[in-house]
Amino acid sequence: MSEELIPSTTPHSSLWSRVWPMLALAAVWQIVAMQMHSRALPTPLAVFEVLVRETRSGELLFHLGQTVLRVAISFCLAMLLGVGLGILMGRSRRVDRVLDSFLILGLNVPALVTTILCYIWFGLSETAAILAVVVNKIPMVAINLREGARAVDTQLLEVAQVYRLSRTACFFKVYLPQLYPYLFSSARNGLALIWKIVLVVELLGRSDGVGFQIGSFFHFFDISSILAYTLAFSALIFLLETLLLRPLENRLNRWRP
Repeated sequence: MSEELIPSTTPHSSLWSRVWPMLALAAVWQIVAMQMHSRALPTPLAVFEVLVRETRSGELLFHLGQTVLRVAISFCLAMLLGVGLGILMGRSRRVDRVLDSFLILGLNVPALVTTILCYIWFGLSETAAILAVVVNKIPMVAINLREGARAVDTQLLEVAQVYRLSRTACFFKVYLPQLYPYLFSSARNGLALIWKIVLVVELLGRSDGVGFQIGSFFHFFDISSILAYTLAFSALIFLLETLLLRPLENRLNRWRP
């Protein structure tokens, strides 16, 4: 069958295909919660009421904004440093041999330990919080990009040299596009990992943010509020993935067969 006869997936259909499983899960959740009648499992409607109340009061938006800011800063720093380190290790075997053990160590040290150490060494400051998240994320990005740098087609680089492309043009037009799958894989996994680490960081040493709020709700056994804040941030990440990351990935990878 020719490609012209295959219907393309529109953004709306793609979004709906991601939304309806969540709606089905909410329906099952509602039924189970109504049957259990337990404080430990509030209904989706109860959680939604809390979500609306916290949004109107401004508490949710304030704490969500603080967490989003920490996630954005940590994500950008970790991606920049991790991408640079990964490309360097992929291009140089000597550098790879020297730094490989440090990457393995970084991957296996728990985020909780790194967070506690950063707070002890640098105090309960915003810098310590961001540093703890970045240190936990860099090894994963570096390893992904190292494998990507190793998989780069050197023949394409030789063709670029034949056509006398400048180093800058060669990097952005020949080298970097081959790393896009690894970059987006790192970005997608990074968002999933970083915001979880940020919540731990906020829980242990910050006085605002979603993690701080969840810790406060835990002390009062307020499951509805815990779920409301968790779902709010999860929905934000979901929209970022669906409306930004995936369309951008598809756009940048159009050159691939």
